[in-house]
Amino acid sequence: MSIWVLFLLLTAATVMAVLWPLSRPRNALGPASAREGEKLFYEEQLQEIERDLARGMFTPGEAAAAKAEAARRLIRAEARNDGETKSVDEPALRRRRATSALALSAIPLVAIAIYGAQGSPELPGQPLSARLQPIAETANMEMGEAVARIETHLQQNPEDGQGWEVIAPVYIRMGRFDDAAMAYRRAINLLGADAERLANFGEALVMASEGVVSSSAREAFEQALDVDPASPKARFFLATAAQQDGDEDRALAQYRALLADSPPDAPWVEVVSRRIANLEGGSVVARPESSGDGAGAIAGMVSSLQERLASQGGSAEEWGRLVRSYAVLGQEERAEQALADARRALAGDEPAIEAVESVARDVGILRE
Repeated sequence: MSIWVLFLLLTAATVMAVLWPLSRPRNALGPASAREGEKLFYEEQLQEIERDLARGMFTPGEAAAAKAEAARRLIRAEARNDGETKSVDEPALRRRRATSALALSAIPLVAIAIYGAQGSPELPGQPLSARLQPIAETANMEMGEAVARIETHLQQNPEDGQGWEVIAPVYIRMGRFDDAAMAYRRAINLLGADAERLANFGEALVMASEGVVSSSAREAFEQALDVDPASPKARFFLATAAQQDGDEDRALAQYRALLADSPPDAPWVEVVSRRIANLEGGSVVARPESSGDGAGAIAGMVSSLQERLASQGGSAEEWGRLVRSYAVLGQEERAEQALADARRALAGDEPAIEAVESVARDVGILRE
């Protein structure tokens, strides 16, 4: 019950605070106070004009015009004050007081009545954590807004290395691989080149190249191994690079070494085992590779490249990349299908077809 007493006191105080000035005549302070205020404002305007003139923001002619305009405003204000010297008559003042008191008293009474009918005053208060939970869930769903806020922060604080490192994997989840590579590069420059950052940077470059281990990515992986020779991500992608180059013996040796050094439950073990089996000519069950590692991400990039080439076409280099990527993933039938699709798409361009067939020969898909 004490809470209602507190509400009553607060409401009474609010009503009195509003009614008190309304109970006074409009010109209780007199026109002299209004004129004094206008005069002070006019003097401040003149001082501001003088300061702007000294700073070179006004020419002497413009300053004179501004002063004249300020003077005209003062004259108009004094004329208004002279016309408003008559106070409100007493009957009108009483009506105004009564109307204000009724309005301000009715609002809290109506609010209490509505809450009593629609609210649940008997329910206990929720803990703060329970009240904040829906807000947290909404925030988690608004990934785009969160990324925008981080990007704004980084624009204002470009030297925040931790911020770049935080947003880089978010960019990868959003498919913004070029932005992810840029963010990892900034994090490396600001926080230092440790093995994990270098390997993540190289992986982002591979994803941006649709699964191809470029020279820049290879350099990042090699630097990661210089820092940590056991880095599994760097070792995996360097083996992938060897396989893409057609050096199957080197790729097989690197895959085997990585598998031998990996725990049995490591997320990349299945993928590496499939690569070894494909290179050794064994048979493996054709199922999608795990999406929990870089190889799964490469598979996604290859699928995206295939869809784009099928719908929009592409260059000989892109078709060759698709053929090579399927071969690296051990999907020989898809590589052969990609070669056939490339021949149809590039029909009439013999040099382009020859370039794709050259890639197919390098990876063992096309034999003489």
